[in-house]
Amino acid sequence: MTTSTYTVTGMTCGHCVSSVREEVSEIPGVTGVDVDLASGRLDITAESSISDDAVRAAVEEAGYQLA
Repeated sequence: MTTSTYTVTGMTCGHCVSSVREEVSEIPGVTGVDVDLASGRLDITAESSISDDAVRAAVEEAGYQLA
């Protein structure tokens, strides 16, 4: 298991958090996603290392950006 931490910008509400969590959860190998609205912190737990490009694409699909 690996844990990766990112910062998401542009989130303003609980719906934003849900959108990011949903998109990131669909990345193959991801087993857990925690998103903190106040800090923008995104913690991802996965079976093995996941690519930053996959995370960036998922966050952008949700409508937000990685810092």
